[in-house]
Amino acid sequence: MKKAVVLLSGGLDSATCLGLAKAQGFELVCLTVVYGQRHAVEVEQAKVVARAAGVKDHRVVTMDLRAIGGSALTADVEVPKHDDVSHVGGGIPVTYVPARNTIFLGLALGLAEAVGARDIFIGVNAVDYSGYPDCRPEFIHAFESLATLATKAGVEGGRFTIHAPLSGLTKADIIRAGVKVGVDYAVTHSCYDPSPDGRACGRCDSCLLRRRGFEEAGVPDPTRYAR
Repeated sequence: MKKAVVLLSGGLDSATCLGLAKAQGFELVCLTVVYGQRHAVEVEQAKVVARAAGVKDHRVVTMDLRAIGGSALTADVEVPKHDDVSHVGGGIPVTYVPARNTIFLGLALGLAEAVGARDIFIGVNAVDYSGYPDCRPEFIHAFESLATLATKAGVEGGRFTIHAPLSGLTKADIIRAGVKVGVDYAVTHSCYDPSPDGRACGRCDSCLLRRRGFEEAGVPDPTRYAR
């Protein structure tokens, strides 16, 4: 079996990505990054998601992006809230974490080279998302080229493939795809600003997009919302 490194946040998208990689027959190595995010509950959910998928090798890397800041997820900046999903969009929101996916993919690339994997899965989405520049297909393609240039494996003739299977899908399509491969969305977490008991706020961009996705997919939403 070929190995694949899957970036796993514990959210809906990355859990679906994991399910799709598993369905393709890869031996799974998961990587979760604790980066000082205010929604750290997602890290515990990532562990649950990995166990549910039967992952035997799950690495958790800790780094402090709060030392850099620049985002509502890593600094004392209020997370935007809306009453309706139609208010989401327009520009890059303050929940964008500077260079986060570049950093995450760099870590995943290092892990892939270390364990002999040449495939990396990331759950970025360029349709139902909040406008982050590091979720676009152009970024994924550019990083794939960098991976060949920047590694011993690449210099010696190996080639890395960055899989972003959710890139062109709506949130509803993502949920339908996950249901087909047996993803249990009840154990995932997407909220940027959860309550102390871990319930989703229901009003941040991520919650609103998630809720609409379940509605449009015709799948019951198992999320515990504070409102």
